[in-house]
Amino acid sequence: MILSVDEIFKRKPLNRKAIVRGWVKTRRDSKAGFSFLIINDGSTIKDLQVIADKGLSNYRDQILHLTTGCSIEVIGEIVPSPGRGQELELRADEIKVIGWADPEDYPLQKKRHSFEYLRSIAHLRARTSTFEAVFRIRNCVCYSIHRFLQERGFIYIHTPILTGNDCEGAGELFKVTTFELSSVPTIEGRVDYEKDFFKRPAYLTVSGQLEAEAYALALGKVYTFGPAFRAENSNTSRHLAEFWMVEPEIAFCNLDDCITIASDLLFYLMEMVMDECRDEMEFLDKKNKVTIERIKSILEKGVSHITYDEAIDILKKSKRRFTFTPEWGSDIQSEHERYLCDEVFKGLVAVTDYPKDIKPFYMKLNPDGKTVRAMDILAPGVGEIIGGSQREDDYDTLYGQILEKGLNPNDYWWYLELRKYGGVPHSGFGLGLERFLQFITGMGNIRDVIPFPRTPGNINF
Repeated sequence: MILSVDEIFKRKPLNRKAIVRGWVKTRRDSKAGFSFLIINDGSTIKDLQVIADKGLSNYRDQILHLTTGCSIEVIGEIVPSPGRGQELELRADEIKVIGWADPEDYPLQKKRHSFEYLRSIAHLRARTSTFEAVFRIRNCVCYSIHRFLQERGFIYIHTPILTGNDCEGAGELFKVTTFELSSVPTIEGRVDYEKDFFKRPAYLTVSGQLEAEAYALALGKVYTFGPAFRAENSNTSRHLAEFWMVEPEIAFCNLDDCITIASDLLFYLMEMVMDECRDEMEFLDKKNKVTIERIKSILEKGVSHITYDEAIDILKKSKRRFTFTPEWGSDIQSEHERYLCDEVFKGLVAVTDYPKDIKPFYMKLNPDGKTVRAMDILAPGVGEIIGGSQREDDYDTLYGQILEKGLNPNDYWWYLELRKYGGVPHSGFGLGLERFLQFITGMGNIRDVIPFPRTPGNINF
């Protein structure tokens, strides 16, 4: 019977024969004439101990030469373990070596490796316990996102990765072209896009929001979940050039309703991870002692609500010396976000009604003409993990906002038409998957919660 390590620990089939396949983490030899092999097959963060007796036919020729990274198949009996901290072990009747890993050049060894070093071997770092835990949690979060939205009647749609629009209006886009760099056709010193594939500039998407809005205004509640791209030359612990976002869009929905849905999603994800990934969370909590307690505290406390005006007032009255001076009309910086979450409210904070000049064109203009119906949800340790708004549903106001931001209305003709033909109040938000994972795992760098991080100067894998 072939069993995974996870199945063995869950089913506990003591005194039963089993076939287990996995990778060797460590080997320790006893003077009594047998070896302890610690193996893992990726099905659980728990490792399985294998007892290999010297009586095995390949004990001297192969087993005594097994090192970290070798792959093996073990046929044996699952028995109670006399060792402390483990319920059972596998007593080997036969061990087959499937693949060797030369210890002279295998990049992973029994010693601890820095996260920075492990980023340089991203193709192997999932074999370490920390990244086993992180990426199992990532899987749980992704599944739970779909489950939460599907159970509430949202329809999953796929929005384009190639686009002609800049949703955020910030200009931080990766341009896509079929031109050879050495022979870009020009007219009067400008690129002649008529000779390019799409006959106009094309980009990798920064968000699927605009297209999702079109479907929300037909299907009611929709979401898109996929990669987004920002050509932002930022080497920080919170930014990636390629990341994943879930973006729900809801018709007949105001900002308050939107905040409720976003908050409910966050709490649902936290609860699912705490329930489904208890072993992984406990493992990570040993490295970061506050992770589990912080999540429990947030689940009990809920989300605090303040306006942008109130946030700026709190920051200006603070005795903390910030690198960036908080002023009305300027964005709330990362250091400000962390101060609000970690020191003032000690939990999740929803900030609403930002100045229109620092937000994208599509956000609903407030009656004061100076602010928009925007919201960000900030989390301890990472700052913003959700950004959203009530969308502008008035055609003339939206048209004016496009012009005011220096954008071309012709690029958004179809988006404007949504306001002409049966437009309704609607809202939506984007949850950055990697930011949320940083928050719930306690990992300090966003590059350590995505399998193959894309950052300035790094596209090695």
